[in-house]
Amino acid sequence: MAKVENKSDWFDRVAWGIVLSVFTLALISLYAIWVAASNDPNLGRPKYIVAVQGLWYVVSIAIVIFIMRFDSEQLFKLAPYAYATGIILLIAVLFLYNRSTFNETGAKSWFKLGPLTFQPSEVMKPAFILMLARVVNQHNLRFEHQIKSDWQLIGKIMAYLLPVAILLKLQNDFGTMLVFIAIVGGVILVSGITWKIIFPVYGVAFLLGAVAILLVTTPGGQVILGHFNFRAYQFERINSWLNPFGDTSKGAYQLWLSMKAIGSGQIFGQGFGKINVYVPVRTSDMIFSVIGETFGFVGSCALIVLYGYLIFKMVRITFETKNTFYSYISTGIIMMILFHVFENIGMGIDLLPLTGIPLPFVSQGGSALIGNMIGVGLILSMKWHHKDYIFSRVKDF
Repeated sequence: MAKVENKSDWFDRVAWGIVLSVFTLALISLYAIWVAASNDPNLGRPKYIVAVQGLWYVVSIAIVIFIMRFDSEQLFKLAPYAYATGIILLIAVLFLYNRSTFNETGAKSWFKLGPLTFQPSEVMKPAFILMLARVVNQHNLRFEHQIKSDWQLIGKIMAYLLPVAILLKLQNDFGTMLVFIAIVGGVILVSGITWKIIFPVYGVAFLLGAVAILLVTTPGGQVILGHFNFRAYQFERINSWLNPFGDTSKGAYQLWLSMKAIGSGQIFGQGFGKINVYVPVRTSDMIFSVIGETFGFVGSCALIVLYGYLIFKMVRITFETKNTFYSYISTGIIMMILFHVFENIGMGIDLLPLTGIPLPFVSQGGSALIGNMIGVGLILSMKWHHKDYIFSRVKDF
C-alpha cells in the first residue's frame, strides 16, 4: 500500500467540490422521485420509494468511503478481479434474470433480490474502466507509440470489450452497450494512440453510424435490420423519435408526454412540487421531465450546469494527480457520466431516441446509483492518495 503524506490533514485531501455536487444531486433526486411518485397512481407509497432511494444512497456512500481507501497500486492489482467478477455476473444474469422484468422490457438484465432488483451491467461499467486503464497503462509502459504497437493496443482494448458486448447482446441491452462504446472511445482518445490511426478509425466509425442512421430511419433499412435480430420495440422507439406527435397511443406516448411536461414548465416552472402532466416511468428514465415541469428552463439549465461543474472538478483532480493510470480511469468515468447525462436529457426532449439510460445520481434505482458512486469513489481516491508521479515500471506493483 502506498504511503500517504499529511495523514492528519484529511480535510484537505477530500475533493469537496465533487462531494457537494453529488450531495446536491442527491437532494434533487429525492425531491424529483417524491414528486413523481406522489403524482403516479400506479406507484403509490411515495415515502417508501424515497426512503428506499435514500437507503441506496447510504449504501453507496459507504462503498465510496471504502473504495477511496485504495490507492493506485492497489486498484491496478484489483482491476482483473473486478473485471472477472463483472463478467461472471453478466453471465449469471442470463440464467437467473428476473422473469417479470423480462416480460416488461424484453431484457435479461436484472437479478431479483427480494423486493429489489439489481442490474449487474451497472457495476460492470467501473470494473471495465479499471481494467481498460490497466491495459492502456501497462501497454504504454512497455511499448513506444508506433503504428504497429498502437494497433496492438486497440486490439487489446477490443479484446476486453468483446465479451461485454456479446453478453449485453444476449441480454438484449443495446442502450448499456452504447455506454461502453462511449467509454472506449474516450479512453482511446487519451491513450496516446497516433492520430494517423485515430482519424481513420473514427472516420470509419462515423460512416458506420451514418449508415446505421440511414437504415433505422427508412422502412427498407428496418426490414434489413430485422434480419439481424433487431426487435420491433426498437424500431418503434426510432419511429417515435422521428415523429413524436404521430401515433401517441403507442411508442411515442411516453416521449410525447415527457415533452409536454417539460414544455409546460416554460421559463420558471410550475412551482415546487407542482406537476400536471402524467408521464410513465417518471421516477427513473423520465426523471428530467420532473425538473423541467417544476423548475422550468431555468431549473433545467441549472441542473446541467451542476453536472458541468462536477465534470470540471473531476478533470481538475486528474491534472493535479499527474498519474497516467488515474487519468485513464477518470476519462472512462467522465465519459460514462457524460454519456448518461446527454442520452437521458436528450431522449426526454426528443433530441435522441428513447433508451433505458438513467440520469446519473438522480434517477431512481440502486444498481445505477452504486455504479456511478463507485466511479465517484475512484475519483475521490485520486485526491485522497495524491501522488506527484507517473508510474515508471509495471513491476513496481
